[in-house]
Parts: sequence; C-alpha cells; structure tokens
Amino acid sequence: MNEGIGGNQIVGPAVYDPNNPVSGGPSVLQRLDRDVLSLSGVTALIWHEGTNDVSAGTTADAIEAGMSTVVQRLRAAIPGIRIAGTTITSEVGAAGNGGTPAAAAERITLNEFIKSSGLFDGVVDFYGVTTDPATGAMKAQYIPNTSIGGAGDHVHPNRAGYLAMGSAVDLSLLVNRGGR
Repeated sequence: MNEGIGGNQIVGPAVYDPNNPVSGGPSVLQRLDRDVLSLSGVTALIWHEGTNDVSAGTTADAIEAGMSTVVQRLRAAIPGIRIAGTTITSEVGAAGNGGTPAAAAERITLNEFIKSSGLFDGVVDFYGVTTDPATGAMKAQYIPNTSIGGAGDHVHPNRAGYLAMGSAVDLSLLVNRGGR
C-alpha cells in the first residue's frame, strides 16, 4: 500500500488545520496512526521521506529526531515490523530552498544518519542510485526532459529514475527472520 502524500514532511508543519490547509497535509508524526498503525496486516514498511523537510529548512537533527520517534512508535505498535529506510535524493539545481548548498549539506548529514544509525532494519540508498557523484546533482539520465515530462524540477526523477530506485530495493530486507 502506498501512503505517500506529495509535499509531506516528517516533522512539519507543526499544526495542520483542515480549515486552513498546508501543502503536503499533516506531518507523518500526525498521520502515522491513521495511515499505518490503524491498518491490519502490516509487517514491513519502506520509508522514503525527508526531502520536503530539508527543503522547508528543517535541520538534519530535527528530522533525525522525527524519524526516531516514528520508528519507535512503529516498533511499539507492530512487534516484528521490518522497516527499510531510504536515503533522500539530491535537489542540487532545484528551485527554492532545496537547491541551496546549505540544504545539500543537511541532506548529506541526514543520509549518513539513515545509513549508519542502526535505526532501520536495512537501508536503500536512493541517493547513491540517482545522484551523479561528480556533481552531487541528479544523474542526467534521470532528469525528466521529454515531451511528457517537461524540463524537470531536479527533485523528482523521470520513469527511468523511479525504475532505478525501485530496482535498488532488496526485498529480503522486508522479511522477518525471527530477529528484530
């Protein structure tokens, strides 16, 4: 099941009011019960989020704390759940806050946390799959530039980029082998 919401954040906005909506809706912290914990049969989760938090100027420390809170809540509510974290992709060249050097540095810090914290049962390196190591930007072959994709926003890859991301997921990460 896909519970993604375009523009969503882990820790922001601090308050979401449906009468005065914010782009991306309520934060993951606010919608976790509704979107995951209330569902029956959940055994595994691939979690790809944080890009919009960085773009909004949220620090890596705050995002890491939000991730830790969500994972703790998931593990408390669903014993044995397998959680695969994903690194967040580059936004170098994107318009707005996400494309700044400061945001790039926060993204790298956050990705190191995702890969090394031990918070997740496994990690899928979407940043590594989609980023040109020479430039730190999205690989040219993944930037939409077709008659149906436009020039691209340097945040969302084209179909080939999403295929590369999906192919990078090791499904064995999602199988409970009796451990955590």
